[in-house]
Amino acid sequence: MVLRSLFRNARSADTEPTPSPAPPTGAGARPFVADPSRAGLSGEWMFDQAHSTIGFAARHAVVTRVRGSFTGFDGWLQLDGARPERSGAGVVIRADTVNTRVAQRDRHLCSADFLDAERYPTITFRSTHIEQVGEDRFRMTGALTVKGRTHPITVDLLYTGSVVDAFGVERIGFDGTAVLNRTQWDLTWNAVLETGGLMVSEEIELEFDISAVRAP
Repeated sequence: MVLRSLFRNARSADTEPTPSPAPPTGAGARPFVADPSRAGLSGEWMFDQAHSTIGFAARHAVVTRVRGSFTGFDGWLQLDGARPERSGAGVVIRADTVNTRVAQRDRHLCSADFLDAERYPTITFRSTHIEQVGEDRFRMTGALTVKGRTHPITVDLLYTGSVVDAFGVERIGFDGTAVLNRTQWDLTWNAVLETGGLMVSEEIELEFDISAVRAP
């Protein structure tokens, strides 16, 4: 219930329209005209948590990569199919739902060494700018808040299509990736290995696989 309330408050706070990007410049630049067939996608869409993934990956002990995800989140898309730059998005994640499939590691990630989930129960993202960079590709800039600290990140998005599923539910899909340095959000815990290098990389890769359904 608390998560739903925070989600509604974050969405209702979006009163200013997303500014339109400046037109591309340079010899190789060209504007991308919105596909007329996508005009019907305009409107509000809600993340389908059961068919979406918000994940991350970090290098562990230099030689391998650990992956995890968050199992508790709400998200929304406000799409303008004719003018993609006027679209927007927001996500509210419950920090204590981090899951790396190792209980001890998950508890450590929820502790004050990392997410400090007891003091900062939610992680939020709200878009501030969207531009089309390819026929099905978009770049979204927004504000990511973790542990009470807010910094911008850029997410590269791939539109994977829309469909009416076997149950008659209209769906839309996006894949996304972003790279950030966790120390900007005071996620600074680490340990130095005997052979050199750090136990946990400062660079974190974010991965999104989003299926959204049209809001009623």
